[in-house]
Amino acid sequence: MSFASWTTTGVYTGRGGVLTVEAGVITGDLTVHTTWAEGEARVAVQYSGASDWFTMSGSPVPCSSEPDSRDLHDAVVEAVREGHGATVPTLPA
Repeated sequence: MSFASWTTTGVYTGRGGVLTVEAGVITGDLTVHTTWAEGEARVAVQYSGASDWFTMSGSPVPCSSEPDSRDLHDAVVEAVREGHGATVPTLPA
C-alpha cells in the first residue's frame, strides 16, 4: 500500500474562506492537510493550533499517484489563499 501526506501551516484564507462539510465556511489562519492512499486524496483543514479537523468540500477525490497528490495539495493551498468559498480543485488530466 502506498501512502503520503502533506501539511501546510499558516495559510490565511482569502475573502469568502473555505467551504467545509462539517462547519460550512471557515476563515482565518488555517492548516491544510492532504492524505493520499490507494488512489484517493483526502483534504482537511483546521484553525491553526486547534484540534478539530474539517473535511474540505469536494474531498475525497481520485488521485492516481503520490506526485499528483503533492500537486493537488499545492493547488488546495492556493485555493484556500484565494478564498471565495474554496473547495478541493480538480487537477488537469
